[in-house]
Amino acid sequence: MSKTFSHAGVSRLDGEMKVRFANDALRVKVLAKNGHKDIDIVELKNPMSKEDAVRYLISIDFATQNGKTNADVKVALEEALEKRTEGPQAANKERKGNKEAKKPKKAPPSKVSMESIKAKAKTAVTKAEVEAQLEDAPY
Repeated sequence: MSKTFSHAGVSRLDGEMKVRFANDALRVKVLAKNGHKDIDIVELKNPMSKEDAVRYLISIDFATQNGKTNADVKVALEEALEKRTEGPQAANKERKGNKEAKKPKKAPPSKVSMESIKAKAKTAVTKAEVEAQLEDAPY
């Protein structure tokens, strides 16, 4: 069972316009309190999944108000729809170099051996060395 939302719209945070979902109109206050700008959230005709809500916003031409199309809103809606319909792998392939691209997987942890423990013990710093470094610190 997927989660449904009764409100959807957009807001800008740190210069980036994103689609937002909520179950209450009071979400606008929370977004504003957290520094969001250009907040525009509407009540949906019935509770919808995120994908359906984005499709609905596109169908009602949500990006166009007073005869003017807001390019940022249009792009945010298109990106949200693409993200929710293609699946995570396809969306990440197109975002190469983007901050949202998946990070490379970490190497599996190596097995602990007595030799590895001894090697770490040899490189360990004594308490006196740490205190000496703290005394020389610029703060």
